[in-house]
Amino acid sequence: MHPNSTSPLVGEAGGGLPASAGQESLCSPPPNPPHKGEGLKRFALRPDAIRRARRLRRNMTDAERVLWRALRESLPFYHWRKQVPLGPYFADFASHSAKLIIEVDGGQHATETAYDAKRTAFLQGQGFRVLRFWNNDILSNIDGVVQMVAQALPADASAA
Repeated sequence: MHPNSTSPLVGEAGGGLPASAGQESLCSPPPNPPHKGEGLKRFALRPDAIRRARRLRRNMTDAERVLWRALRESLPFYHWRKQVPLGPYFADFASHSAKLIIEVDGGQHATETAYDAKRTAFLQGQGFRVLRFWNNDILSNIDGVVQMVAQALPADASAA
C-alpha cells in the first residue's frame, strides 16, 4: 500500500501486503445501494471531463489493467468504475455503493505528495475512503492488494 495513504490499513507491522488467502470468496454481495438522491454529492465537472475520462480508460497502465481485472473478478458485487470524474479530479477506480476509491500510483507520486494529499482530502470530503497502491505492489502481489481492498469494504448494510 502507498506509504502516504490515509487508510486505516496503513501502519500495520511489516508494512507489506498480506499473502494471498487462496481462491476463497473475499466478500458477499454488497448491502442495498443508497436510494436515488441519497449519499453522494453532485458537483460541476470540467467541460472536457467526459472526453478525458474516456481517454484515460482507453490508455490504462499495466498496473491499472491488472487491478481492473482483479476487482471485476474477485469483488464484482461492488460495481467498480474506472477513471471516474469527481469534481476536479479523476479517481482511478471507484465503487459508489462502497464509497471506496482506489488510486494506482506510479513513481511520479513520490514527488507529488502535496497534490495527492489535497486530492485525497477532497475525495474524503465527498464521503469516500481512499486506498493507494504502488504499481509494483499491484504487479507483484495482486492477491494481497485485492485482500486489502476486500478488508476495506463495508461489512454490513449499515456501513454502506
